[in-house]
Amino acid sequence: MPYEPPTHTVERSLRATTGAKIVAGVDEVGRGAWAGPVTVCAAVTGLRRPPEGLTDSKLLTVKRRDALDRTLRDWVTSYALGHASHEEIDRLGMTAALRLAAVRALEGLPVRPDAVILDGKHDYLGAPWRVRTVIKGDQSCVAVAAASVIAKVHRDKMMAELGAEHADFGFADNAGYPSPVHRAALEVRGPTPYHRLSWAYLDALPQWRHLKKVRSWADGSAPAIEGQLGFDF
Repeated sequence: MPYEPPTHTVERSLRATTGAKIVAGVDEVGRGAWAGPVTVCAAVTGLRRPPEGLTDSKLLTVKRRDALDRTLRDWVTSYALGHASHEEIDRLGMTAALRLAAVRALEGLPVRPDAVILDGKHDYLGAPWRVRTVIKGDQSCVAVAAASVIAKVHRDKMMAELGAEHADFGFADNAGYPSPVHRAALEVRGPTPYHRLSWAYLDALPQWRHLKKVRSWADGSAPAIEGQLGFDF
């Protein structure tokens, strides 16, 4: 399927309007998974012409994505990865966990960026970071597209390794995301040590529902579910 290649348009705009010299593209993977961490990559690319075929990682085949990942790790000026574990997601909620992972990635860069291009419409980073949110930035912005590919390949490999002792769950194929294989394994075996126990899928598992962790605010109310997929996905 043809697609428009990403550009440096947003980065050039940030440089012109804010004086930023170093701009990082940031993207996440794992937000909607039932298991595993959420992973964020921060990538700095400068204004060089990107590798051919670069786009949102979700639009690429596994083979093409893996090949691009190997190219990008040498091509980018710098990159760093940050993770928030499933325990941190359960304890903090997804928005706070995303911020934690993103800050870890940004602080892992050799030089602190002057501005950040964040994929999506919600700024989960906030102050003191200077952020420009871009809907579908992983398709339109070079640095965000690069971060998308690197984050996806890294987390997929991590989930395959975590799932080696839990073959019935198919982590090597679904990376902890909802799938028929994953759902069937949960019904029979219950959550692995890597599952998010505050997630809505446990509501449909009577025999395992006692494991669910419920976060609550000081007034006793429960936070809204943040884009979680239950069993009826």
